[in-house]
Amino acid sequence: MTEFRRISDSFSASPQITEAQVAEARERGFRLIVNNRPEHEAEDQTPGPVIEQACRTHGLDYLAIPITHAGFSEAQIAALADALEASDGPVLGYCRSGTRSTFLWALSQARLGAGPDDIAAQASSAGYDVAPIRPLLDMLAARSNSSTA
Repeated sequence: MTEFRRISDSFSASPQITEAQVAEARERGFRLIVNNRPEHEAEDQTPGPVIEQACRTHGLDYLAIPITHAGFSEAQIAALADALEASDGPVLGYCRSGTRSTFLWALSQARLGAGPDDIAAQASSAGYDVAPIRPLLDMLAARSNSSTA
């Protein structure tokens, strides 16, 4: 069974997906798939271009925002925030385990002004712990809230 973990009404995270799981994602109502794995991260991963083509075949949008061991950049966080706002339906993010996708989602939500406690609770309900990035969530949320005040 596919492990699409629902984090919010508009976002789910998953470990690595296959071409067949792209069709399942479409059947389950996803409109955009976001690949957070760098190419050649592991020998057994399905290459991004293969997933992208499967998305096109099944009428889904595809976006690659690879996250490496170097961490998260403002540009990556903004790219996901923009993609979530522009998507006409639910988004599925994937990486090796779903953790980087969840972290990127969490950071994008903080950037958009969501409260870190709410973000942490949503991630936790899907089995992900955002404690390692909590200081960054707090900083982004504070920055967002001060710019809207």
